[in-house]
Amino acid sequence: MRPTAPSSRRSPLRLLLTAALAVTAPGALVACGSGSGSDPDTVEVSYKQSTDNQVRVMDTFLADVKKQFEKANPGKKVKLVPIKAPDSEYYTKVQQMLRSPKTAPDLVYEDTFLINSDITSGYLKPLDDYLADWKDWDQFIDTAKTAAKAEDGKTYGIPDGTDTRGLWFDKAIFEKAGLPSDWQPKNWADILTAARTIKAKVPDVIPLNVYTGKPAGEAATMQGFEMLLYGTEDATAAGATDPLYDEKSKKWKAGTQGFKDALAFVETVYQEKLGPEVSDALDPNISTRVRGELLPEGKLGINLDGSWLPQDWLPGSGHEWPEWSEKLGLAAMPTQNGQSPGKVSMSGGWTWAIPDKAGNPDLAFEFIKTMQSKANAQKWYIANSGIAVRKDVAADPAYVEAQPGIKFFTDLVSSTHYRPAYPAYPKVSTAIQEAMESVTTGDASVAEAAKNYDEELKAATDDQVIEGTEE
Repeated sequence: MRPTAPSSRRSPLRLLLTAALAVTAPGALVACGSGSGSDPDTVEVSYKQSTDNQVRVMDTFLADVKKQFEKANPGKKVKLVPIKAPDSEYYTKVQQMLRSPKTAPDLVYEDTFLINSDITSGYLKPLDDYLADWKDWDQFIDTAKTAAKAEDGKTYGIPDGTDTRGLWFDKAIFEKAGLPSDWQPKNWADILTAARTIKAKVPDVIPLNVYTGKPAGEAATMQGFEMLLYGTEDATAAGATDPLYDEKSKKWKAGTQGFKDALAFVETVYQEKLGPEVSDALDPNISTRVRGELLPEGKLGINLDGSWLPQDWLPGSGHEWPEWSEKLGLAAMPTQNGQSPGKVSMSGGWTWAIPDKAGNPDLAFEFIKTMQSKANAQKWYIANSGIAVRKDVAADPAYVEAQPGIKFFTDLVSSTHYRPAYPAYPKVSTAIQEAMESVTTGDASVAEAAKNYDEELKAATDDQVIEGTEE
């Protein structure tokens, strides 16, 4: 659970694929060797490995499931195929692998933000026939099921949890700045006031982190921009619909005031030097640094981020930080002016999908069934600091009480929003990142960045755009 990216003006995703493949080391994309079908008794499982060498939460979990599966299925083997890369590069490498039966794994880890694009490209196999015979599917909550359902009504992925987002803050820094330990901002102005106070009274720390720009990828779009956009008047006024996409007309929204307001907040953070240095903010590994260095070392006052952060601080993570719940406070992200419902969150998550060119799809689904049993799903949610999407796990006190913060972030589900994850969304997300980056660096004003976004939106969606409120 984490970041993203793409880039470029005309066809962001296509050009990113070309550029990323050009800089990838020779042979890096042939991780699946001779293809998943080369051995009918071996299931190849491709997944995202953390860029932090000390964080091996997914590796440890999958190694345990591999042992269970091989023990329960004599003669069958599991080959784990880790892809170590920032999110944006991971997406690029996965899409390249899925194109050929020679490189396609049997099972692949897909972010819900990109899955519809991969479905439309014909890279993934519908799972409905498998799901009809899997009784555990009834335990998955409906909202999670829809995350991997395509416009054709078929399901292409099994969710392994969801997430929410809010504000993390350092209590020691707040104390030095004279800010309350039970801080709960009522609006955006309260956040900026706190950041300015920290800058004035604790000058040796970063007051506020808001992910921004293309290098941070989907972390910039979702943890940053959309946490602002979905709290604007455009999203919360009576009768308001999704601020990015109009379901009725099936068109994307351009020219909205909420979009400009969200950009203006980002511009303020970086123009007033309330955030990280611009060069640091535009480092592809900024999210890894935030979790591994800035927060544990007491160098960051406020962090707008996701529910999964504690996975890096658990025993055995390499960055053990058992006192994090005493050192950090949690606050809900407020709406722009404190208007109803008062707080906002975004939710996403990842799914396990079977590539269309997988050599052993049946074996892959058997592995899913082992991996997503109640016991293993619960183990994963806790290890990954995720939010349960199985009803039986969510109702288990052992899950609710497993670690600090789970209840706080689970309670945010009632105020959460989901991205309009249609096939064009990755390109829309890239256009958002470019707009953010231009106001972060000062290369464009808010008005100019919003105008450029509208132009890119039209190109990214084949002019499927509806005009919003104009200034």
